[in-house]
Amino acid sequence: MRSERIVNNLQETEKLAQELAEHVGKGFVIGLEGDLGAGKTTFTKYLGKALGIRDTINSPTFTIMKVYENDPPLYHIDAYRLEGDVPDLDLEEYIMDDGVAIIEWYKNIETILPDAFLSIEFEWLGETKRRCVIEGRGHYAEIAATLGD
Repeated sequence: MRSERIVNNLQETEKLAQELAEHVGKGFVIGLEGDLGAGKTTFTKYLGKALGIRDTINSPTFTIMKVYENDPPLYHIDAYRLEGDVPDLDLEEYIMDDGVAIIEWYKNIETILPDAFLSIEFEWLGETKRRCVIEGRGHYAEIAATLGD
């Protein structure tokens, strides 16, 4: 299932993250795509906050992954630098774990993702305005439908 949602500002982006957080639980996998600066890390910050994480969430671009302790834990992965073959980083262990995996630039490691996951693509429409294309694969399809306009 695929749906779209326009977010006009940071408050609406946070609202979308809060709505998604209502569905998130152990083993949840979220893939994020969009140009640099489109809002992937900002969305992750809001989602983490909605899940109860109090630590500062920032981009793991140079570390590839950051783990935020929570119940369930949040695995924030940035696959920007992982084009082509995925180095032996054991990312599958985290993605298939009982935590919540949120993966920026997920298409770079799509071959190791489960068949069922939720993806959000952020498209620039203006300084703060974005189109969010939300796609749910497998059992995530219904969630994608609820998050659209």
